[in-house]
Amino acid sequence: MAAAAAPYASWLSTAATRALSAAAQAKAAAAVYEAARAATVDPLLVAANRHQLVSLVLSNLFGQNAPAIAATEAAYEQLWAADVAAMVSYHSGASAVAAQLAPWAQAVRALPNPTAPALASGPAALAIPALGIGNTGIGNIFSIGNIGDYNLGNGNTGNANLGSGNTGQANLGSGNTGFFNFGSGNTANTNFGSGNLGNLNLGSGNDGNGNFGLGNIGDGNRGSGNVGSFNFGTANAGSFNVGSANHGSPNVGFANLGNNNLGIANLGNNNLGIANLGNNNLGIANLGNNNIGIGLTGDNMIGIGALNSGIGNLGFGNSGNNNIGLFNSGNNNIGFFNSGDSNFGFFNSGDTNTGFGNAGFTNTGFGNASSGNFGFGNAGNNNFGFGNSGFENMGVGNSGAYNTGSFNSGTLNTGDLNSGDFNTGWANSGDINTGGFHSGDLNTGFGSPVDQPVMNSGFGNIGTGNSGFNNSGDANSGFQNTNTGAFFIGHSGLLNSGGGQHVGISNSGTGFNTGLFNTGFNNTGIGNSATNAAFTTTSGVANSGDNSSGGFNAGNDQSGFFDG
Repeated sequence: MAAAAAPYASWLSTAATRALSAAAQAKAAAAVYEAARAATVDPLLVAANRHQLVSLVLSNLFGQNAPAIAATEAAYEQLWAADVAAMVSYHSGASAVAAQLAPWAQAVRALPNPTAPALASGPAALAIPALGIGNTGIGNIFSIGNIGDYNLGNGNTGNANLGSGNTGQANLGSGNTGFFNFGSGNTANTNFGSGNLGNLNLGSGNDGNGNFGLGNIGDGNRGSGNVGSFNFGTANAGSFNVGSANHGSPNVGFANLGNNNLGIANLGNNNLGIANLGNNNLGIANLGNNNIGIGLTGDNMIGIGALNSGIGNLGFGNSGNNNIGLFNSGNNNIGFFNSGDSNFGFFNSGDTNTGFGNAGFTNTGFGNASSGNFGFGNAGNNNFGFGNSGFENMGVGNSGAYNTGSFNSGTLNTGDLNSGDFNTGWANSGDINTGGFHSGDLNTGFGSPVDQPVMNSGFGNIGTGNSGFNNSGDANSGFQNTNTGAFFIGHSGLLNSGGGQHVGISNSGTGFNTGLFNTGFNNTGIGNSATNAAFTTTSGVANSGDNSSGGFNAGNDQSGFFDG
């Protein structure tokens, strides 16, 4: 009997030793977390820095605060760098702790007639009975279909996941591909949020690394809908911008189109002020270079221009031509402080916009840095909604393309928080799934890491690469879409027909319509029927003219409302 009991006594001794080691590693992991938390910058310090920056910018009428603004921004970058260093330290420390866990294969093989040969490939743990169905591994409790160890949930491939449909390790959530994600539908590692494509993101729908916010494309952005890196604000297209809807780098302010501007709606470089068109101007609505003043036309001038220094203006302080309003440095504008052309509104540095603060072209809304948007705060093109850094999305905070929904970093999804492509549902990191939390492909249901050998997911689909219900053609997601065009990529949303890549509800026509009930080609909004050329777009409501924004315009190149 002593001989028979000896292997078990030895195994119990080994188990005790390994348990002590695991406890030590758990303590070490907790220490790594506490150290990372202590190294993270207090959010109140960040808020104080941003408050100081805003105060300096608002009081910087003559440029006297430029050194203080630069110093404040440098301090902010140091705060951000400290946060990134803390996250990277946590990631490396946690990985090192996990690597030190000793495997159990040798100890288990020492037992006579082991009953669970699958333990030979498992990580460190005592032999916990499988209290689930169809699991491969140990320690999967009250779970179904896991491949790996110590998962609490269903359909995980990997170890220590709390959730379903994860592929990777130690994810808290569902549908993740990677490790140490806290959220759902992430593709990569150590994200805190959902639908992220990249590493160390805090937020949702980001495509890149180290972002704090929603729908950013790039690295190190703080805010939403930015395209570029290290921006602070909303809908900036460029890098190192502080503010919103800036198109260029590095600007401080709102709707600047160019580089190194400080102010609002400047078109050019190195301007300080509002609606300057040119370079190195200090003031308001100057047209030219190296001017100091208001409404000056020319170069190297100081002073205040005439009532209107342009031609055919109605209003005051217009340095451009054929404007109606105040301090327009562009041409053919109705409004004030427009440095672009043919705008209806104010503070537009782009052209043919209806609204305010747009640095792009043919937008209907406000604060859009790119072109053809219907909404606000979009840094991408042809979006219906707000905070989208991708293109041709209908929703909020999408960094991907052709999505109907919100916070998608993937492509042509109908639903939310998808980092994969062509899905109908939520938080899928795999492709062409119908349902939620899949890290595999072509699944119907919830939480599968497996790639299915089928042509479509969902029900009633005819064609290939479809997800959802009753779609026909190829590569559609959503419900009852019909792709009959020459494009391989289909539609996302509901009841779309015709050429490919319609996004939204009941769009038809040649293709590339985003929104509701649009026909024609390359429209964004509601009920537009324009047939744009390849590089023009129409946004708004019920427009039939090409390259237009606003509403009910029948003519081409129009902004505003009811123009023929």
